[in-house]
Amino acid sequence: MRYIKLLLVLVFAAVLGLYYFIYVMSAQATSFFVNFERNSAKLTRHEIVLPDGFHYAYLEGGHGEPLMLLHGFGADKDNFTRVAQRLTPQYHVIIPDLLGFGESSHPNSSDNVTDFTARAQAERMRALAHVLGIQTLHLGGNSMGGQIALAYAAAHPTEVMSLWLLDPAGVWSAPESELAKLIGKQKHNPLLVSNEDDFAQAFNFSMNKPPYIPRPILNVLAQTSIKNSALSEKIFNQITSDSIEARVTGLKTPTLIVWGDQDRVLNVATAEILYKLMPKSRVVIMPNIGHLPMIEDPQQSAEDYLFFRFKLQAPK
Repeated sequence: MRYIKLLLVLVFAAVLGLYYFIYVMSAQATSFFVNFERNSAKLTRHEIVLPDGFHYAYLEGGHGEPLMLLHGFGADKDNFTRVAQRLTPQYHVIIPDLLGFGESSHPNSSDNVTDFTARAQAERMRALAHVLGIQTLHLGGNSMGGQIALAYAAAHPTEVMSLWLLDPAGVWSAPESELAKLIGKQKHNPLLVSNEDDFAQAFNFSMNKPPYIPRPILNVLAQTSIKNSALSEKIFNQITSDSIEARVTGLKTPTLIVWGDQDRVLNVATAEILYKLMPKSRVVIMPNIGHLPMIEDPQQSAEDYLFFRFKLQAPK
């Protein structure tokens, strides 16, 4: 009985300590968990200044053919750390923060010179690859990042060996999504964040199966988005005014198109449109998944991608 009481005391102390760590030391807890996931994926953080004068942060790890992964709107490089755990054993993975997001430079929202269209962001990522000594690579991207990956491949088809598109943006002829209807009818964009509640709502709106993250940690993660809300709105407007369809029509880059069937941000019917435009593409529809497959189901997302790559390498 004495040992049971001691065990209960120890369990209570551990729970109390964890509660204190998360709810009182939330900034330190966030840093701990972010670094834990990066380390689990064998990723290390780096910084670089490109010829455009802007500062870029990126994660890098693994060995093999280079695979650059591009995050979506309102997100950052850590959106890919969970799925990267399954990829770094086979590939040299590079995951940058795009300009205007995460730990990369955030130009002033009043700057009318800097271009945030998919085409411009693609050229920045190409410059990053070249500075890292990478001339040809595989590209992956989610949402806006998928749109940028498509722009990269369309402009430089001989440099992109394959594409992995997770609910990519840029195909605006598709049927309206729930997001498009909210913006059109209610003039409300749930992806634009000006406070912590907005961030929590955007987190849940984007996913059908969001991972559990304690609210204090979610609040810490929200701060970059809150601080740069005006810039984010500017980027959103530029991205959504840039259609990729004409540029990728007939593009022969081998492509895996992945879509969550519960995506509220971009209509799942977009997958079929892209499939018909790109002759070497195949489609995977993930059941009960929203806009962020690599977060909602990193294991299945990785397995689908690894199988796609295996089929690419298999003898014809």
